Amino acid sequence: MLRALIRFGINLLANAVGLIVAAAVLDDMTISGTAFVIAVGIFTVVAVITQPLIIKMSMKSAPALMGGSALVTTLVGLVITHWLSDGMSIHGLKTWAVATLIVWLAALLAGLILPVLLLKKTVVESRR
Repeated sequence: MLRALIRFGINLLANAVGLIVAAAVLDDMTISGTAFVIAVGIFTVVAVITQPLIIKMSMKSAPALMGGSALVTTLVGLVITHWLSDGMSIHGLKTWAVATLIVWLAALLAGLILPVLLLKKTVVESRR
């Protein structure tokens, strides 16, 4: 249970980094400061719920597309977050496509780096 909570927290932080980077890079994407926390929460919950569903669907329908499941999950998360939250807006098809790539890549990198930075002390102490 603790491991799942830590993983969820790291996903939350990684998605926050991804959304911040995308909003900073793209002119047609904005996230308001007050609604940022809500947008990150919605995005993370949607991603955690839809990821297994999309992977299962791609395994049955098109196994070759399983690698793209993370991108599809990111796009679905952005669409639902945009729909449910007044704090995030994305305008234009190109912006949607680039935002999906940026959020996915930034969250992926943050998801790889954050555990090392945040849990390094815990891992070192547990090995003693």
